[in-house]
Amino acid sequence: MNRRLTRVAIAVLMALTLAGVAGGGPPFRAKPFEFDPNNTGIVLAAWVTHEGLPDAGNSNHALLLVKDGPTVAFASSGATIQGVSGITLTELGYDVRADGHCGAGAPRFNVTMSNDGLHFIGCAASPVTSTLTDPQGNVWLRKRLTAASLASAVIAFPPITPFSGNVVSISIVFDEGTDQGVGFTHLDNIDIDGVLIGKPGNAS
Repeated sequence: MNRRLTRVAIAVLMALTLAGVAGGGPPFRAKPFEFDPNNTGIVLAAWVTHEGLPDAGNSNHALLLVKDGPTVAFASSGATIQGVSGITLTELGYDVRADGHCGAGAPRFNVTMSNDGLHFIGCAASPVTSTLTDPQGNVWLRKRLTAASLASAVIAFPPITPFSGNVVSISIVFDEGTDQGVGFTHLDNIDIDGVLIGKPGNAS
């Protein structure tokens, strides 16, 4: 009986391992947040349907981030990337819709590393690798960063190098307001080490 249970346990463990590999890696998710301690009411963060690139189920989700007020207002929207603690960062990026804001400071990645703390990667500094058009007719700019580009002081401040260690946390922050641009942005296919987050449940 014990041997049979052991064989079953091994079979279950192998199945779970293979499922993880087939699923494309760690279950990264992007959880929207709104930081508005003074109740300004100017920020919004949410996954919205039929505003993004194609995804599973044809719901075409996009992550909408809004700051409908001045940059100086103490408020921001964004998303916390879940499941990244301890990973080695080799690739980072997202697709940003061309009709929204893509500034030097927002939307930006805030990446905290184990050895040297917080790093900022702004939208405008990230190179465009291709353009896409969604089913709704909107144009998107694909921005992707490799380990080599993350180590560049032109892109990341400070640069993320092998000496930075492993990831502690990653978030996306949108805190530039209508005095800097249109006050909103849409993101899709958030790329963490080649795993794309394209909807709330990460079934892109």
